[in-house]
Amino acid sequence: MQFTKRTAALMAATLLSAGAAYAEEMTFGYVPASLEYPYNVQTAEGFKEAAEKAGVKVVVLDPRGSVEKQGNAIDDLLTQNVDGIGFLPLDSVVAESFVDKIDEAGKPVVAIASQVGDPNTRAVDDPYPKLSAFVATDNFKAGYVSGEMAAGLLPKDRTAKIAIVEGDPAYAVVKLDTDGFKAALDKAGANYEIVAAQPTNWTPDEGESVCQNFLTAHDDLDLIFSQADDMAIGCARAIEAAGSKVTLIATGGGSKLGYDAIKNGEMYGSVCTRPRLLGALMFQSLLEAATNPDTPKARYVTYDMPQITKETLDSCPEQW
Repeated sequence: MQFTKRTAALMAATLLSAGAAYAEEMTFGYVPASLEYPYNVQTAEGFKEAAEKAGVKVVVLDPRGSVEKQGNAIDDLLTQNVDGIGFLPLDSVVAESFVDKIDEAGKPVVAIASQVGDPNTRAVDDPYPKLSAFVATDNFKAGYVSGEMAAGLLPKDRTAKIAIVEGDPAYAVVKLDTDGFKAALDKAGANYEIVAAQPTNWTPDEGESVCQNFLTAHDDLDLIFSQADDMAIGCARAIEAAGSKVTLIATGGGSKLGYDAIKNGEMYGSVCTRPRLLGALMFQSLLEAATNPDTPKARYVTYDMPQITKETLDSCPEQW
């Protein structure tokens, strides 16, 4: 389901039909991957804001990047007998067992941002069947939009050299971002070679370190593609320190730091992602499932993602 004005109206109607008195008796839980990262914090804030408006209580448990702790947090929420659970999977394959457990307990469960199930065998718009919903940025599309941007920036008279700053390989979004990026370049007929790709832990410091390695090993790079604004911020520091003219673009964009980097010319562009909206959509999906037993399972919920450049900075409203 694409997030549109009509979707918003339907969701508002769902809230009304649930009834304020009933909503006030409900409690939902959310287990993010780690609240160390601003993106994840914003998903939690969007979730809590939407719940407050509906009069629903929330419990947010931070597993701090540990798959084991994420499983323990979900067990804790089930023990508390919450009315629904949302989580941001740390490991897409292990997450299947978490969903199975919540579903067996008769509770609605919504995954956010990262797939449940092996991304090599499950399409992003085909959610794990026991999920109430998968609420996510379409990361293949986000990578594709970045690839469209890159295709217009690469040299036409020779093979362009590209390096990719990846996120944590445990996240399904890493492969999806890269696949989408390459698909757009291929469709555009771009003449390119990916000469380097290196994973990170999603932080600016890792982005800076990885880009330093890229620029040392390949001083003739044409473009660096970062899979999130956070690493791109660090990468921009490495590019400036090296005096390089390489073009830097990202996906997973829309942060305040990314906004400033594009505005100041440190990064060419990125792709709008909206974690706060994802948190709100996760809540709405849980509420629909918890208040209407006829709500279909395995719904896919996403939203539009425009390019962000100097000319379109204000098209991405959150600036998380």
